[in-house]
Amino acid sequence: MSGGLLAAVRDLPPESTQQAVGYPSLFLLVSLGALVPVVPTGAIVSSAAVVALHQSSAVSPFPLLFVFLVASAAAFLGDLALYWLGQRGVRSRNGSRWLGSLRSRVTPDRLAHAQERLDSHQVSVLVLSRLVPAGRIPVMLACLLARMPLRRFARGDAAACLAWAATYQLIGILGGSLFPEPWQGVVAAVGLTLLVSAVPAVWRRLRGSGRDALRHEDA
Repeated sequence: MSGGLLAAVRDLPPESTQQAVGYPSLFLLVSLGALVPVVPTGAIVSSAAVVALHQSSAVSPFPLLFVFLVASAAAFLGDLALYWLGQRGVRSRNGSRWLGSLRSRVTPDRLAHAQERLDSHQVSVLVLSRLVPAGRIPVMLACLLARMPLRRFARGDAAACLAWAATYQLIGILGGSLFPEPWQGVVAAVGLTLLVSAVPAVWRRLRGSGRDALRHEDA
């Protein structure tokens, strides 16, 4: 069955592939991923970039430009919506479901580290938080708890979303340029994106294991 699906994807003409991905679908998926942080938005942008690369030419680079603009705008609006919802929880005595969801995704150590970096670097931390996998939510929560105004958060997040969209689009372009067929580039781009996303989690586990080993030795 998987072989038939792969053959179907391979045989799709470029026009049908572009239509299937679609800029409205890209916008919807990225903005939804900003609100619900379990959607792999980086892989979505990289895949869309692969398709756009095969639709682009030296005469018409507009598909790649549109992917960049749509992805960055969707990420920005999704971030603003999530931050606004989190602000409502901060102002409320009983909190909110959205603020509680953000807290549940961040360990105390990571929150303390994000708060420390926010105090010293401000806007640059927002930019880096979007580039580092799983770094966005701790920094956003730190901004919420510091009661950063939405307007100030938006100024830093705008640059962060532009840098994020450019980074994952570049991953897609690199993956797509290595293979003649769009589906091959999509597979390569998604694999590379997931690998990049997994590195911080593996690193945190290794650090945690090292700390536990040191504690046992001290005991």
